[in-house]
Amino acid sequence: MLEKTLAALKDNPVLFVKEILGAEPDEWQAQALTALAKAPRTAIRSGHGVGKSCMQAWACLWFLFTHPRAKVVVTAPTMRQLYDVFMSEASKWLNRSKLLSDLFEYTKSKIAFKAAPAEWFLAARTAAKPENLAGFHADHLLFVLDEASGIDDSIFEVVEGALTGVNNKLLMCSNPTRNSGFFKRAFHEDRELYHTMKISSADSQRVSDDYCQRLIKQYGEDSDVVRVRVFGEFPKAEADGLIALEYVEAAIAREPVYLGDLVIGVDVARFGDDETVICPRIGNAVLPLTRYRKADLMTTCGRIIHILEGLMKKHGKKTAKINVDDDGVGGGVTDRLREVLNEKSLSVTVTGCHNGGKARDSHYANWGTESYFALRDRFNSGEIMLPRDDELTAQLTTRKYSLNSRDQLILEPKADYKKRFKRSPDRADALVLAFAPVMTFCPPPVMPLVQSYWRR
Repeated sequence: MLEKTLAALKDNPVLFVKEILGAEPDEWQAQALTALAKAPRTAIRSGHGVGKSCMQAWACLWFLFTHPRAKVVVTAPTMRQLYDVFMSEASKWLNRSKLLSDLFEYTKSKIAFKAAPAEWFLAARTAAKPENLAGFHADHLLFVLDEASGIDDSIFEVVEGALTGVNNKLLMCSNPTRNSGFFKRAFHEDRELYHTMKISSADSQRVSDDYCQRLIKQYGEDSDVVRVRVFGEFPKAEADGLIALEYVEAAIAREPVYLGDLVIGVDVARFGDDETVICPRIGNAVLPLTRYRKADLMTTCGRIIHILEGLMKKHGKKTAKINVDDDGVGGGVTDRLREVLNEKSLSVTVTGCHNGGKARDSHYANWGTESYFALRDRFNSGEIMLPRDDELTAQLTTRKYSLNSRDQLILEPKADYKKRFKRSPDRADALVLAFAPVMTFCPPPVMPLVQSYWRR
C-alpha cells in the first residue's frame, strides 16, 4: 500500500501536500512545487510574507517521503532562519501527518527515517562556512538554500560540487536583497540553467494590501525598500544613496557576537511625532532598539539608565559610553545623565554630539555627514551585526548625500528627508550615534567624563 502511495506522489508534490499534509497550496506554491518535480534547479525571488518557508517545508517533506534513501540538506545564513523559522515550519507539518510522524523522527537539526536514520534524512546546516555543507552525496539529493541572496558564493560552490547525481535537485528561495552573487546570476547570466519565478507581495493573498500600500506610500514605488520587500525585484542601488540595501541585509543575516565595549546611541525627541530612539551595541553587534514617542526628558533619562544598568549587569561591563544627540532638546538629557551617573558612581562616559559640528576630515561638510560615512564603511567592510528592524533598514537605505559648493560630501538634511517620506530617520540616526567617531579617553573610576562636540 505504501509503495503505491509513493509511486502516485513521486512526480506530484501538489497532490502530496493535499493528500498527506492536508493543506491547499496557493497558486504560486503549486507552480513552484510542480517546477521542482520537473526541473533540476529552481530559483524563486519574492517579496515578504508570501509563504516561502511553508512551500520549502512542503517540498522537503515531499522529497524525503517519496524518494528512497533520500538526503535533503537545508541551509540558511543564520541559525534563527534555519531553526526558528524553517525547522519549526517543517516540524509543524510533519506532526500534522500521522503517516509522516510514524515514519520519521524530528530533532532540532534533523528529520530522519526511523528505519534507516543514517541513510535517509533531512539535515539543517548553517551557511557559516563551506565545510558545514561538504560531504553530502546520494542518488536522491535535494539542496534547499533558504534566504539564498544572503549566502556567500563559497558556500554555493560546495553545493554545486555535490549536485552530481541524476536525481539531484536545487531549490533556492529568497528576497532579492543583493545585486550580486549566485542568486542574482540565476535570474540573469545563468538563467538557462534554472526554472525561475518571481512572486510579488502585492499579488499574494497572505499579505495585506495595507502593508504593501504603506511601504509604497512611505518610500515610493521605485525605492529599493519597496522593490525588494514588496515586488521581489533586485535593488537598483541609487547613485546618491548612502548605504546599499544588500549591506544592511547582510548585517541582519550575521550571527551576533557580543565582544567589545558597551556603547549606547540616543536620538532624542520630546512631544512631537518623531521617535526617541535608544540604540545599544556591544562591539559591532547592535541590540534591539528601544523607541517611543511623546515622553519628557526626565522619562528618557530614566529609560536610558534602566537599559544601561541592565546591559552592564547582563554582559559584565564595568564601563560604558553614551553618545547623545545634543542638538535641540537633547542637551537636557545629556546634562541630567551626567548628574545621575555621577550620583550612582557609574564609570560611564556621556558625549554630547552635534551633527552640524566641524568634521575632522575636510572632505565632509560637517560631523554628522562624517559619522554617516563612517557607519557606511563599517557596513561595506562587513563588520556590523543588526537585529531585524524593517523601519531601521528603510531609513538606512533611503538617506541620500550630495556635494556642496565647496566640493564636500554632505548628508541630506533631516528636514529634506522628512519632506520626502513624512517621517524622521530617528532609528538610523541613533545607530549612527552608537558608532559615532568620537574621541575616546579612559573614564575616571567613578565620575563620568564630560566631553561635547560643540558647534564650531
